[in-house]
Amino acid sequence: MYTYARRVRESGGGNPEQDAAATLGVHVARTRLVLLCVTALLTAVLVGSAGAIGFVGLVLPHAARALTGPGHTRLLPASALAGAVFLVWVDTLARTLLDPQEVPVGVMTSLIGVPAFVLVLYRGRDTR
Repeated sequence: MYTYARRVRESGGGNPEQDAAATLGVHVARTRLVLLCVTALLTAVLVGSAGAIGFVGLVLPHAARALTGPGHTRLLPASALAGAVFLVWVDTLARTLLDPQEVPVGVMTSLIGVPAFVLVLYRGRDTR
């Protein structure tokens, strides 16, 4: 993914600047397809191995983008920090909510993550 970072910046990340990227020698359609496939594969592996906790990685970058803007240099560290803080809070809540029993962290992340993801989907649909 990092090898394609320059190409994504040059292509404007899907903005109307695609013609400029093409004139710079970036094959925009192929770059998009490769990044889409790599992202889908990484997401499948993450959710398949980590379960519902990996779902956090699908929702929190959207929240971090609202705070930092679309620039990837600030978005990536903000997403990592937001995910870490969120999971610490959810883990603490899962351990203390029904003390002495423990609620699985995946259940707690799903209870919070699913409504947030639906909200992100509806907001994305309204802007189109």
